[in-house]
Amino acid sequence: MTENRHDKLGLTDEQVLEMFRTMLLARRIDERMWLLNRAGKIPFVISCQGQEAAQVGAAFALDRKKDYVLPYYRDLGVVLAFGMTAKDLMLSGFAKAEDPNSGGRQMPGHFGQKKNRIVTGSSPVTTQVPHAVGIALAGKMEKKDFVSFVTFGEGSSNQGDFHEGANFAGVHKLPVIFMVENNKYAISVPVSKQLACENVSDRAQGYGMPGFTVDGNDPLAVYAAVKQAAERGRRGEGPSLIEAVSYRLTAHSSDDDDRTYRLKEEVEAARQEDSIHTFSAYLRELGILTEQKEQEMQDEIMELVNEATDYAENAAYADPDTIFKHVYAE
Repeated sequence: MTENRHDKLGLTDEQVLEMFRTMLLARRIDERMWLLNRAGKIPFVISCQGQEAAQVGAAFALDRKKDYVLPYYRDLGVVLAFGMTAKDLMLSGFAKAEDPNSGGRQMPGHFGQKKNRIVTGSSPVTTQVPHAVGIALAGKMEKKDFVSFVTFGEGSSNQGDFHEGANFAGVHKLPVIFMVENNKYAISVPVSKQLACENVSDRAQGYGMPGFTVDGNDPLAVYAAVKQAAERGRRGEGPSLIEAVSYRLTAHSSDDDDRTYRLKEEVEAARQEDSIHTFSAYLRELGILTEQKEQEMQDEIMELVNEATDYAENAAYADPDTIFKHVYAE
């Protein structure tokens, strides 16, 4: 008999079903974007496949009415959980005028949506980390009750921005959660050639904060860790570093050929741990997800993705006369 783990975390059956649905929606949008890219319809894809459990588990542990998120480019699961829609993401993929992230001016993956407190990121990796720390500092100074949540890859944890941001947050006991999505590769560089320590979370000690390494394929494990970190932050106990370990199931991006640096067998082995399958198995074993319910969910999601694709493909591009908007003072 499968143990009901979500009940112990205070999550209802409806909430874990919604978690699974969000993971599935992220996966289906991502898969569609690869097809569109290969058909020559959209220019670029940077994928979330294999990391949805960590993203959605974390987002559900936050207060989605008041917390700020600073996602990195793979975070489809985070931004969908925080209120972005399939249509928003497709408009971004097609670089159309209605794209809420940048009005069609940025590559996909540069998420930003003010109404949902999704703070825009930049192309150089890790620049979102000091921004998250600054937002947490502002919240503390203004005595506002929110935490900021920032994600980045394990490769990014070797950048100066991470160390400076983590150090400042630790010194000033700021309500910020750093979550490393360790997918084992910084483009083509394996984690064994990136870190001298065993875990990214080992670095937390140097910044005076707790560090935890959790199974990034288990949304409930990530939920529990982020929930605890958010509660610490709200109590004024400072930042936390969480490392969610998973595996990147696709190439780094649509411009990368991962066959040059990793074995097909390695990727296939990782697919056996794919959270889409393992989490659906957990829900089925508890009788929360039936075959019929899952089929209905799949059908509803495909309809959403098809609608979003058609809408975005037929939407207007930005007027060339607006090219200097938000670039120069008007």
